[in-house]
Amino acid sequence: MSVTVNNITKRFGKQAALNNVSFQITQGQVVGLLGPNGAGKSTLMKIITGYLTPDEGSAWVNGVDILSPTYDYRRDIGYLPEHNPLYTDMYVKEYLMWVAGIYRLGKNARKRVVEIIDITGIGHEQNKKIGSLSKGYRQRVGLAQALIHNPSVLILDEPTSGLDPNQIVEIRNLIAEVGQNKTVILSTHIMQEVEAICGRIIIINRGDIVANGSTDEIKALTASSAQNVLVEFDQQPKVDDLLKIENVSAVHQLEGNTFLISSGSSNDIRLVIFNFAKNNNLTILTLQRKSLNLEEVFQALTLTNSNSR
Repeated sequence: MSVTVNNITKRFGKQAALNNVSFQITQGQVVGLLGPNGAGKSTLMKIITGYLTPDEGSAWVNGVDILSPTYDYRRDIGYLPEHNPLYTDMYVKEYLMWVAGIYRLGKNARKRVVEIIDITGIGHEQNKKIGSLSKGYRQRVGLAQALIHNPSVLILDEPTSGLDPNQIVEIRNLIAEVGQNKTVILSTHIMQEVEAICGRIIIINRGDIVANGSTDEIKALTASSAQNVLVEFDQQPKVDDLLKIENVSAVHQLEGNTFLISSGSSNDIRLVIFNFAKNNNLTILTLQRKSLNLEEVFQALTLTNSNSR
């Protein structure tokens, strides 16, 4: 069971949403698909699920070409789009029975609906109209419809968007559980979510894959090529002046007078930062080397400009 993407390119007019994207995901992997808004994540998911066709390249789901005319590979995929398309006038159980009919589960439909209601924890809500459910339970119903036919590949686009902290934890745990024996692609902007349930990360920026590896590998990718210094001044210097410091490659203003300053040089930049402060009549309150967390690595790999406020 796997998803293979080979040199996929997709354009909308003159704008390229995806540029020659390639990767492979195997069974049992929960992969976080990260990127800023407009990076190409949803486009990629829609291509894998068959809603869009690529302009160039190819993709396979469990060894079947997504453009194959002889086999509908989509029966192997469960898909939860970012905007969960539910019929709000239908009752939960009624809706799931209807979805089971679409997948032609036949005499097994009723039994499978009962199972999936239990798996997704919506038993107390099964006789309610979908329109009366909370956002969290609607997401559970959306996940139930994605799982009802027991797909080997699960694609989830922002599954915890708009949920409260308790609901987020519940959905994360559910995804982690079902991901033990499925191939899961999870798109999210929540870095804690990625670290909690994803064993691998793919980061897309402007249609290109800029990182692909385990969480530790992604962190090491940036940490090994740059040193990062956290500095707090008593007054706020201009970011443009900080960028002029020797060997400084990026400056991220974190809060108030605190900055994360990065350098690709192997030379310790703390001394030149100290001299900068001295020459500009600034007092340094904090000056320390800092390991990047996943959010900071994401910023370093996707920011289009070196200056981020």
